[in-house]
Amino acid sequence: MATAASAPHTHVSPERIMQMAWGYVPPLLLEAAIRHRVFDILDQGPQTLEQVQKATGASARGLTALMNALVGLEFLAKDEQGRYALTPESSTFLVSTKPSFQGGFIKHSSEQLIPRWLHLNQVVATGNPVTPVNVESSGGEFFHEFVLDIFPMSYPAAQTLAAHLNYGSSGEPMQVLDLAAGSGVWGIAQAQASPRVQVTAVDWPEVIDITKKTSARFGLADRFRFVQGDLLDVNFGSGFHLATLGHILHSEGEERSRKLLAKTFAALAPGGVIAVQEFLVNPQRTGPVNGLFFAVNMLVNTQHGDTWSFEEIGAWLRDAGFRDPRLLEAPGPSPLILATKP
Repeated sequence: MATAASAPHTHVSPERIMQMAWGYVPPLLLEAAIRHRVFDILDQGPQTLEQVQKATGASARGLTALMNALVGLEFLAKDEQGRYALTPESSTFLVSTKPSFQGGFIKHSSEQLIPRWLHLNQVVATGNPVTPVNVESSGGEFFHEFVLDIFPMSYPAAQTLAAHLNYGSSGEPMQVLDLAAGSGVWGIAQAQASPRVQVTAVDWPEVIDITKKTSARFGLADRFRFVQGDLLDVNFGSGFHLATLGHILHSEGEERSRKLLAKTFAALAPGGVIAVQEFLVNPQRTGPVNGLFFAVNMLVNTQHGDTWSFEEIGAWLRDAGFRDPRLLEAPGPSPLILATKP
């Protein structure tokens, strides 16, 4: 049996810790490139520094440092002639004119997200956010700016849900309740997929203003009804065939989430379906890392928010009266959780 002295030496490197020390850099690099339209400009084809500088109006020194760092991160490529080009990843997700654009979330890094995280030491000590964003007094303005930028994150999953439900083109109206509607992405995808769909969108007044504008931009304003106020205070109505809760439970905490699920159950017609999208973690809370990061994000930004496992949310759904909690694979951070009202 090997002793501590005779056991093979395992090399341990500080490299990963040193990389983490610079962990704030990549999102800020991406944000700067997005705001200076670097990815949009390079979507036209490979270009030299001088061409990018002329198109953006930014400094040569700044663009050189920025774009070379993005080459190192493999968000840009650089050929032997010194021309910069997009990679498949940046071409797909970082060009603002494409529907798959994911840079909206990144655009909020320097002014809205990172400043709150700078108080993490204090938040860990107290267990309380400095300024919560999940209450209307402080969150209305935050989400007024934020919901449109995260539209592309949920749209593919919302389309997958619509295809799965397949309401078709004929028959009685299908009533959809879009809770914490934000940009209206969940209701919009359902209405686009079926002319039978009528949507009731519920959110704070500051956010409903955005929902109205977005539904109108998609030519769906006449298919939407709008309800303003806190989810637990307003009257949803009843007889809904589908209720969507896209990325809302994580900000509410367990107590409010359970109340919201019970209220949603009451609003659904028999046979109605609830669809929940969340950043799920496994029951042991050892992964996925995005879900674990987002739990800390909720610590920083909300009074009681967290991330949960499918098993936990499934138990809450059963307690509210739903049957058959199940997963639907969909593009996005996690599968959708579906359940049915008997």
